Amino acid sequence: MKIKKRAVLLSLAIISFLSCNTENPTQFTPDALNDTFLTLDGNTIAFKDILETHKGKTLVIDIWASWCSDCIKGMPKVKDLQQQYKEATYIFLSLDKTPQAWKRGIEKYQVEGNHYFMHSGKDSAFGKFVNIDWIPRYMVIDTQKNIKLFKAVEADDKRIIQHLQ
Repeated sequence: MKIKKRAVLLSLAIISFLSCNTENPTQFTPDALNDTFLTLDGNTIAFKDILETHKGKTLVIDIWASWCSDCIKGMPKVKDLQQQYKEATYIFLSLDKTPQAWKRGIEKYQVEGNHYFMHSGKDSAFGKFVNIDWIPRYMVIDTQKNIKLFKAVEADDKRIIQHLQ
């Protein structure tokens, strides 16, 4: 009986391992690029247009929300990153529940950078692409719009710094 149980557990472990996609994407999908966000002035903008606006720049994307305690605790680290790597462009994508809460959060926590509201939240095409399972979530995009770092959850993650140097 023990042998059979071990065989079943081993089989499940192998299936789980083989079915996991451990490779991180280096390009955004068309659906993610076409997903739309709200700008601070109330207009809608496609993610591909956000990238185009910052063409030729290294981007640090911070997916956050003003209700997220880990996001707020991480803001001093983000501000340190901004001070240390001023040549990068910082894009903040909010998962707040309303545009009003988003705007209040930007002001309250003095978040400096380029701000967009994910009005469809993590169920959006962009949200599904990045598979948001935790925030804050940081990404680094190079000057050619390639994803250099797909996922970090701390603003002082050494991989972020490596890509900004």
